[in-house]
Amino acid sequence: MSSDVSSDVKQSNAAATAAFESLPPWEQRFRAARVGLPEWAEDAPERSLFVSNATGTYEIYAWNRVDGAQRRVTDRPHGTTEATLTPDGEWIWWFDDTDGDEFGVWRCQPFAGSAPNVTAPARDEEAVPGLAPSYPAGLALGRRGEAVVGRSTDEEGSTLHLVRAGQQPLEIYRHRESAGVGDLSHDGTLIAVDHTEHGDAMHSALRVLRVDGDQVTVVAELDDATGREEALGLSCLGFAPLPGDARMLVAHQRRGRWEPLIWDTATGAEEEIVLELPGDVTAEWYPDAGALLIEHTYRARSELHRYDLASGELTPLPTLPGTVSGASARPDGTVEFLWSSSEQPPVVRSTTGEVVLAAPGPQAPPSVQVEDVWVDGPGGPVHALVQRPADAPAGPLPCVFEIHGGPTWHDSDAFAAGPAAWVDHGYAVVRVNYRGSTGYGRAWTDALRHRVGLIELEDIGAVREWAVSSGLADPERIILSGGSWGGYLTLLGLGTQPDAWALGLAAVPVADYVTAYHDEMEALKAMDRTLVGGTPEEVPARYAASSPLTYAADLKAPVYLSAGVNDPRCPIRQIENYVTELEKLGKRFEIYRYDAGHGSLEVEERVKQLRLELDFVARHLP
Repeated sequence: MSSDVSSDVKQSNAAATAAFESLPPWEQRFRAARVGLPEWAEDAPERSLFVSNATGTYEIYAWNRVDGAQRRVTDRPHGTTEATLTPDGEWIWWFDDTDGDEFGVWRCQPFAGSAPNVTAPARDEEAVPGLAPSYPAGLALGRRGEAVVGRSTDEEGSTLHLVRAGQQPLEIYRHRESAGVGDLSHDGTLIAVDHTEHGDAMHSALRVLRVDGDQVTVVAELDDATGREEALGLSCLGFAPLPGDARMLVAHQRRGRWEPLIWDTATGAEEEIVLELPGDVTAEWYPDAGALLIEHTYRARSELHRYDLASGELTPLPTLPGTVSGASARPDGTVEFLWSSSEQPPVVRSTTGEVVLAAPGPQAPPSVQVEDVWVDGPGGPVHALVQRPADAPAGPLPCVFEIHGGPTWHDSDAFAAGPAAWVDHGYAVVRVNYRGSTGYGRAWTDALRHRVGLIELEDIGAVREWAVSSGLADPERIILSGGSWGGYLTLLGLGTQPDAWALGLAAVPVADYVTAYHDEMEALKAMDRTLVGGTPEEVPARYAASSPLTYAADLKAPVYLSAGVNDPRCPIRQIENYVTELEKLGKRFEIYRYDAGHGSLEVEERVKQLRLELDFVARHLP
């Protein structure tokens, strides 16, 4: 069977197109094939990887740009999305977990497949046989066959191993707190580590290591968190892509937002890149290290610039209003980027104006554009994105408050099939970038401390008041909905604001905060200790105040829950505890359990879950 991405669409012919077009638009948006931003091999830029759902499940594809050949690399029942190429483009490494539990090992296969002219997925070997399964904590592949593998387990905490050809993995780093691989220098002599040894999982520090034989030496340290009244974060954006160049591109928060600097790890010199751009700024190197590709995010939208390091000239790159969800500078100076807006589906474009990689088959239909709303909240102005049906009356309308996860994330002017589906069914959709969200400066993100969940709901409640007073929302028909942290806020909101919400839809939520802490992956334990201020044993009252289980008796609205039985982030046991409590109290609820982890990579499963939510709302909303 051929596994070319274009042939993976079921019989891409007139009959299949007609069947697709007979579906309602909301379902077309879920089922339309998509492709992600291609990653290319540093020393073989004609060889690329990308993710696509062309088979109905998100999998990894290899793409040879010389002859246009594409083949499916992975073929697993629950999908695969994490993969990378060796610098020479000869090998593909991909992460193999079990049924979405995110716990597993790296595997590798040749870029060309198992044999010449074979297009089916190759037989994959374990990339590092000496390492036991773990949660991944970064990966960097070198030009001499070496690899730096980051691992996280409950027993060991964070460990990093250097893997060299023909040798056993060498442990080069270990700590109980969260840490991960930052990067490997071009010549393979320097290893960057992002770590939180100081105990603040929100604000990483940087360390650079050199390994000579079995001897590990610390070359340089950069720490903006320790010893400060307010901890600041750092993030490794990559070593300079030149042999012998010890410079590292770093993101910092010294002026209250994310900005880039260049750190010479050999001399300690720092050069801050100060740009007159509001909002967060991140960057990556151009392949010749003579310029930086700047990604600028402001008020839920993003754009690209080129910054010349010699002249300091900042040049805007051509992108449409909306969101750039990833970008990469090519050796010829062009830039490829994945762009979408709330109205238009995603597309991989180049600054040449061309579409770089088109998804096969019929395309997703557009939705409606978002409106920006700013509402005064207890912690400052709150930004919300509003979509309303194109042919709907002015209001009041039934309304879905779709709350994003994270919490260190933000909703943006980007295409999303879920909110578009609610709009198609006549609902207004409101998305709130509450305190704790990224994209609005360090103070807004770091405001989420100790009163976890309750702080975000204050902002969501303020936007709800605006939605009712403005005439947008019918106060008797407002639904609180979200996934992951958004699902957590949904359950907490139903309990602490029981008169505000008509229904709740909570996907893969935190429901019993104490049990969730004890069962979740180690990296999330560290995050919770930072947010709440300790463990459940150290600050029990804070966990109780922030736990939906505490307020189960106060629920008035019916609630629908969905949960992945293999979820390592919001594990199933704590959701079952919450459901048991609802049963005891005689509350109205439904729960759907599915065989996956923190969400599903299967298109059919995503469509099914949206149908179940629509059906629940149709039966319960006044």
